[in-house]
Amino acid sequence: MLKRIRRWLGLERNPAEVPAAQWDRVERGLPFLDFLTPPERTRLRALALEFLASKEFHGARGLRLDDDILLSIALQACLLVLDIGLEAYAGWVGIVVYPGDFVIPRREFDEAGVVHEYEDEVLGEAWEGGPVLVAWFDEGAHPPGVNVVIHEFAHKLDMENGGVDGLPRLHAGMSRSAWATAFSAAFDAFRAEVDRGAQTVIDPYAAEDPGEFFAVVTETFFESPHHLRARFPAIYEQLRRFYGLDPAAAARSPPEDRT
Repeated sequence: MLKRIRRWLGLERNPAEVPAAQWDRVERGLPFLDFLTPPERTRLRALALEFLASKEFHGARGLRLDDDILLSIALQACLLVLDIGLEAYAGWVGIVVYPGDFVIPRREFDEAGVVHEYEDEVLGEAWEGGPVLVAWFDEGAHPPGVNVVIHEFAHKLDMENGGVDGLPRLHAGMSRSAWATAFSAAFDAFRAEVDRGAQTVIDPYAAEDPGEFFAVVTETFFESPHHLRARFPAIYEQLRRFYGLDPAAAARSPPEDRT
């Protein structure tokens, strides 16, 4: 696999490109990429190959990682940094892919100092300074309304600023106070909706804490941009500036106009 990636990157004497049919096949499984212009899609593909060359992938529980799986994960991870750059993912190398959800042993202390040990069934997890763990599902078996890869790599961006608190490292010209005001108000409103049992397009898991809210609304920003812009316009605007992309605006135009 690594040898093939090196050929794709042109690092060997007889470089070979990823076949167009393979790109098309993988991207058909990622319809939220359709808002990208042709030049943006070309840049995303190139970034995905650089990403693959810089990270170490491991299949857990006997999962065989074929080229399509690797390309799909790389395209989704790199969508978040298409404008930011791969340096945002520096300082760690490991990506572990599980065949479906998996269990992580937890050990916590309560306020009385009593230790509680339990097994937490998860779809993914990002470790600060360490690997990203993601579940992979066969076509048709993926949990609806969840994008595990985008979610966990949003956490990685959040961690750039220290911890998982919903405040990533903002770009020059972005205001921390504007970000905090927009996200605090939206988080409080969303948590109130979830508490009263309202049906929400945004995954209710976003109400867990500000870090999960940022990761989940990042999923929504790319997969249901019109809904996020209508429901939380201030959040949409902050994410538009942070990611340097505007999927809702692009999605309004016919494909032939997005060149």
